[in-house]
Order: sequence, then structure tokens, then C-alpha cells
Amino acid sequence: MPPHVPEITLMLPPRENHLFIGHARAEAAILEAMRSARLHHAWLITGAEGVGKATLAFRFARALLGGQTGSLEMAPTHPVFRRVAAGTHADLLTIEREWDEKKKRLKKSIAADTARSIPPFLHLTPAEGGFRAVIVDGAEDLNPQSANALLKVLEEPPPKAVLMLVCSAPGKLLPTIRSRCRHLALAPLAEPDMDQVLRNLLPDFSADDRLGLAAIAEGSPGRALALAEEGGLKLAEMVAEILRAGPGLSLARAYEMSDQLRDQAPFETFMGLLQRGVAAAVSATLRGTEDAVQARLVGSKSPQAWAEIAQALGRLTAETEAVNMDRRQALVAGLALFRAA
Repeated sequence: MPPHVPEITLMLPPRENHLFIGHARAEAAILEAMRSARLHHAWLITGAEGVGKATLAFRFARALLGGQTGSLEMAPTHPVFRRVAAGTHADLLTIEREWDEKKKRLKKSIAADTARSIPPFLHLTPAEGGFRAVIVDGAEDLNPQSANALLKVLEEPPPKAVLMLVCSAPGKLLPTIRSRCRHLALAPLAEPDMDQVLRNLLPDFSADDRLGLAAIAEGSPGRALALAEEGGLKLAEMVAEILRAGPGLSLARAYEMSDQLRDQAPFETFMGLLQRGVAAAVSATLRGTEDAVQARLVGSKSPQAWAEIAQALGRLTAETEAVNMDRRQALVAGLALFRAA
């Protein structure tokens, strides 16, 4: 069994993180642009959750504000690094969803008033004589009003100003925003890079457990650490059991699993793993690359039916979070989809 991970504090927040593994092509593209006389004014950095998008954006911002073009690497003792980490650098503004104190959770979108602070900030003269930079972390959370607040600065960018949009779902952005940005798409980390990251961050885990986490995290270090904290390997075993059982999953076992998974973090993680497991089985079957478990699962219903079940699991998870539905009830309803004729 993997060791208990009480809290993921091993990976520093992106603004404080000086460790970065992988994505060499993206870093090279940024450095080449910084050395040229035509640095693009807006960058769209996309990729899966936890793959390193925000960390790369802060590396870019530190190098830009520090006037270094040979490398994005900067020592944590560097004055620019320290001010960026503390959130006190006068030429860097970070925008993200704000905390809703009443509901004790992040707000659903980036407020328009928050986004409207971006154009005037970028039009100011750089305090330290170099560039001014804005990082929008979670740009997919821009609502229509906050997105429109960016268009003016994208259409008429001020000199010595760079806007970085960190986004996990670029399809949610306005086409007019996407078209005015240079796009950097971060791919999932390759297995050697994931192994190096997890050896550094989870040294007490066995090689097999790290490999298992890497597989279900799909090349995302941040997701692998979150899964480690939430008992992801055990959840993955439960998902595998459900996929093996398919419509044969007993009602008693469904209730037993539901009792184990009623906490919020395991619930959302479990439902996400289950949804991806079903979707992967359908996709593999349609490509003709399914394994025995996937073939048996999809063979019990039509691929279309299983695709609809995957979508229903996603909707059920979102609705449960939105209306604070009883998670045990939601889990039973989700598992009942497998048993339905």
C-alpha cells in the first residue's frame, strides 16, 4: 500500500515554484520570441489541469521582468523571483477567480470588475523600466463581460506589455481572444519526465505506485499529487472493479462503495476516474484497440449507450456540486447506470 499523504504541500504554488521538468519546446519558443524584436503581446498557454501551465507562465513572467533571455530558469534567491513569489512585483498582475467567503468556495467566474483592471495596468509605464505582465490563471473562467474587458487591450496592445492566458479549456474562450494570442499547447509529460517529477515529490512511494499514479494522472504532475492525497490508487482499483463487473455490479456492492466515497474530494475524483474509464473503453472499442475488460464492458451494451453513460456521469457530478446534492445518493445513481438494462 502507498504511504499516507496527509496534504499536498510538496508542489509549491506556481508563483513560488522554481522546479520545472519537460515542455522544452514551449520554453524554447518563449526564449526565441524574447530574443527577437517582435515579442507577441498575448500568449495562450493551454493543456490539462496540473500539467504545468501556470508554472510556465510565471517562469516566462520572471524572465521577462528580470530582463533575461538566455534561460527561463531563475534562482529563488533572485530579487525578481522573491517579489513575484510574494505577489509584490509592481510590474506583474495576476488575475484568477476570487474566494467567495459566504459560500466558502471559489466563485464560478472571474468578475468583470477584476478583468477591467487589466487594460489600465498594462498601459502604465513599467515601474522597473522593462515590461509589464498580466497572468490570467484559469482564463476559461472568464464570463462574457470579463472576456470583453480583454478585447480592447488585445486589439490595441500597449508597448512593453505582455498578457498570458493560462487555460485548460480554450474552447470556452471567445474566438476573438484566441485569434489574437500566440498559442502554446502543453502536452502531457512523457513517462520519463513524470517518473522524475514523482521521484522528487513522492520519494516514499514505491516505483510501482508512482507508475500507477502516473498512468491514471495521464501525464499531469499536479493531478498525480492530488490523486496521491485523495487515495487515487485505491479509487482506481474500485473503478477497475466496476468496469470489470459492468451491468453485473450488485446493488449491495454499489451501496458499499457509496458509503466509502461520500466525502467531497474522493467523490469528485472517483466520478472523474469512472467517467474517463467508460469513455476510454468506448474510444478503444471504436479504434479496435480494446483490452479484454473494455471489450466485455462495451459488449454488454452498445458503444452509443456507454458514451451516453459517460456523459451522464459528468452531468451528475456537476449537478451534485452545483446544488449540494447528497453525494451518497449521487454515487448510487451513478453506479445504477451500469446496472440498468
